[in-house]
Parts: sequence; structure tokens; C-alpha cells
Amino acid sequence: MKKCIRWMSLAAVVFAAAGVLWGCGSGAGREASATMAAQSPPAANTYAAKAAETMAAMEAAVPGPVMDDGSMPEDGEGSPMVAHNTEEYRYNPENPFMAVSGAPLSTFGADVDTASYANIRRMLLGGSPVPEDAVRIEEMLNYFYYDYPEPKEQEPFSVTTRLAECPWNQPHSLLQIGLQAKKLDEDALPASNLVFLLDVSGSMDAPDKLDLVKRAFLTMTENLKDGDSVSIVTYASSDKVVLDGASGSDRTRIMTAIENLEAGGSTAGSKGIKTAYELAEKHFIKGGNNRVILATDGDLNVGVTSEGELVRLIEEKKESGVFLSVMGFGTGNLKDNKMEALADHGDGNYSYIDSALEAKRVLVEEMGGTLFTVAKDVKLQVEFNPVVLKGYRLIGYENRLLDAEDFADDAKDGGEIGAGHRVTALYELVPADSPMEVPGADLKYQTAADTGSDEWLTVSIRYKAPDGADSSLLEYPVGQEAQVAAASKDTAFAACVAQFGMLLRDSAYAGSATYAGVAEQLESLPGLEDDAYQEEFLYLVKQLARKG
Repeated sequence: MKKCIRWMSLAAVVFAAAGVLWGCGSGAGREASATMAAQSPPAANTYAAKAAETMAAMEAAVPGPVMDDGSMPEDGEGSPMVAHNTEEYRYNPENPFMAVSGAPLSTFGADVDTASYANIRRMLLGGSPVPEDAVRIEEMLNYFYYDYPEPKEQEPFSVTTRLAECPWNQPHSLLQIGLQAKKLDEDALPASNLVFLLDVSGSMDAPDKLDLVKRAFLTMTENLKDGDSVSIVTYASSDKVVLDGASGSDRTRIMTAIENLEAGGSTAGSKGIKTAYELAEKHFIKGGNNRVILATDGDLNVGVTSEGELVRLIEEKKESGVFLSVMGFGTGNLKDNKMEALADHGDGNYSYIDSALEAKRVLVEEMGGTLFTVAKDVKLQVEFNPVVLKGYRLIGYENRLLDAEDFADDAKDGGEIGAGHRVTALYELVPADSPMEVPGADLKYQTAADTGSDEWLTVSIRYKAPDGADSSLLEYPVGQEAQVAAASKDTAFAACVAQFGMLLRDSAYAGSATYAGVAEQLESLPGLEDDAYQEEFLYLVKQLARKG
């Protein structure tokens, strides 16, 4: 009987429920799936139960890599194989507290990426340790839905500001800034010119890689419109044009091309990128959505391979007006740093796909935000009033920080916001009368002048239209009226996500936060069970709380 390696863990529930088959065995899989369903998070129970009914093969859960006969796989010398983890993450030191007297402006680019949370979920469900550099709190915050108001008629997004008590450092306040992009009616969406750039190299030959890529793009193909154009470029040792401008109405042809993909060879990603942009430019739709969607584990090892070289390549290509979205797949050799850099510099977004359910969320449920940009080069700048505030700390966005002068410089990139997308940012604020020592607060020649205003701060936002070159400015003063006695559910939930991220990072700024405390705060929130993603988050927090 053919042997195959199975990585069995609670994560397998998610993959199995999504239809990703692990293993090649007997009907025992249905029993294992049912057993694991009972151990699954409440939000996953429905999916796990469905998996128990539909899976054809899944063996009982056992730790680590095993063969069908129960033995450990061996290398060429007869020794047990050990899985080597070569995943790569960019180092981003945490933002420190800043003194308002010395640095009254905080500036950063918007970010709607969600990859970090899905990737962390994969590690936690799989029982793997979470590297500190894999934790990007802004991507965790932006994974979830918040009840921000819809923008007004002529606005690309609404802006919400809320002030509440900081739960992990109660003398301080917590500022929540929320942007909600306008949603587009499906019938009003412009035609799309899409190029699927798919990694089919040998490193993608795994159930959670190429098999999952196929499922993701088959799901997306089902939702294409007749006026859309689809091209497919694959790359391994070299690049190959599989489809050249097929009509969205020809779904059978597109799906057949995806189904026939096979993995093998080294990874010449830069050649594939160049070819994909050439096809996107060839079939460019004026006024439409022109986008390359890259699906890979990021393990590029032929041609242009360094992060810096790839970024320069993407910076050059994006001038064509084609956006780039990146979808990361797989475990063990994920090159998160390269994929995040490509998306950031390609005017696109970065998602990590750990199951077909996540693929559906990204490519179907949030299709507008994933594919249709409503505002680009979005930058936020917060000016703090030294009369009211002594210091502040931006939680997350470490790799999106900008110099103050970059805010008004339209040549400097910000972030992109898609239709229906949300952006959430949190600041921890230190009151002016706090005894806390904030570095820079006691400079000899810098004193807090009386501004004559009781405003706490002003949030300023610059953005460009998707095809625009000049930015527009929005300003929102925030005063005492934004302070509430009890945090709203949205603010309280966002605070829990931030605490969870800080604990995973072993942050020096986590204050009194504990996993058990975060779980308790979450359980006190009303209606958590109505949101499967928030309920799943509670499950993850509880698992770590039990471990102490």
C-alpha cells in the first residue's frame, strides 16, 4: 500500500472540515473526525461534524509525522526523519512609549493584511510554538469585524474614534481608531482582469499547499463574472502561461486548468512575477480591477530571490496600475517576510490560507476587500495635545511607521483599503499628570505649552483615489466627549486581541494582562457566540490560559 506522511493535530480538524484530505487510509478517518469534533472550538464544531460525515479517509490523531504502519519516516540512512522548520519572519521591535513634548506626531500607513492572525491560529491549533516575529498585532486586530458606521455618500470610508480605560494598565486610556470602507454592490463591481500567479515548485507538493491552492482558486472561479478576464501563470524551475485572458464565463476551462496543476522543480518566482505583470498589462481593463494574485509559500530560490531585490522588482511593476495580492500557504518553510514585503510594495494585501474555509472567507466572503481597492496610499497621523497627554504608544504597525514629513508627501506610499475593508488601530495614552517616566518628557528646552484647547488629539488621514496621484485630507479632533465610562463591545474585544498579541510577543508593555484574564474579559462580552471568528478566538485564548 502506498505510504504517505500525515501531520495530525487539532489543526487537521480545520483542514479536514474544509475538505482538505489528510492521509490515504480507511474509514477510520470518520471516527477520528467525529472524536476531534468534540474537542474542537465551538465555532468549528459545525465544520468538524460535516467533515465526519464526508471524509473518506482520515486516521486517528497521533502526534508528529508517522507512516501508515505507525512507524516514523526514515531518511536515506535508516534514521528517523526530523521535520526542519525554515520559516522566515522579519524582525520588528515593538513600538515604545513616546513623549508628547518631544514627538507630538505619530504617523503610519494603513494596513488591512490579516495573514499574521491566520498563521498564528495554524501554529496554535497545531501545537507549535509561535515565534515573536510572526505576531503582528495590527493584522490580528484587522482580521475581525467591528461595527463601524458606513461612510457617507461621497466618502471612501468612515472614521470612528473611541476612548476608554486601558484594561491592562488602568491609569492609562485606550484610543481606538476605526476606518470602514464603503461596500460595493455586487452588480456594481467593475470587471476584473485577474492573473493567478501560482507556485507549483516542489516545495508546494503538500496537502496544505498546492492542493489547498487549487481549492482556493476553484472556489474563486465559481464567483467570476462573465465580463472578467482570467490568466494563469505557473512557476517552478521556469514560468509557464497556462491561460492567456480566458473569459470569466468559460469557468469549465479555467477550473480544468487549475485541477491539472502538478508540483515539481525549484522556484524561479521572479520570472513568474514578470510574466504575470506582462499578462495583466496585456489584458488591462481601464476603470476595472487589474490585479495579480500570487499564491506561494514564498520559498523563492532561483533568479531574484532576496527580499530587497523582490521589493525593487515589485516597485517597478506596480507603476503599470496593476495591484498585487499575496496569499501564503503551508507549514515548515513559509517565507512570511518576503510575502509581506511583496504585498506592501505591490499596493495589495497579504493573507495566509490555512484551510479552504479561510480561502472562502478571503476570496468569496470578503471578495470586495480582497480585489477592489477604494482608496490607496492611506496614511494616518495623530497629533497629541501635551496639555492633556504626557505620552502614547501605538500598538502594532511597527513595519508601517512613517516619518512625520512623509504624511503630506504624495510620493511616499501608504496602505491600500479595499471595498468593505476595516482598519483598526489602538493607542495606549498616558495622562499629563501621570508619574510614569516617558523617555524624552523631561527635555531641558522642551516644555508643554498651553495650547488653549481641551482636545486630546487630532486624527488626520490622507488618501488617494485608486487611479489618483494627489491625496485628499480628512481631520477629526477628539476630545473628552469620546471618553466613555465602559468600553463598547468593539473596543473591549479589540483590547483583548491586543493583549493576546502582546502576551504572544512576551511584550514589555503587557502590564497586568494574562491569558486567563483575557479569556475572562472575552466571556463577559455579549453576543460573542454570534460571531464564529470571535468565538474561535476565545477558544484559542482558553487553550493558552489552561497551559498557564
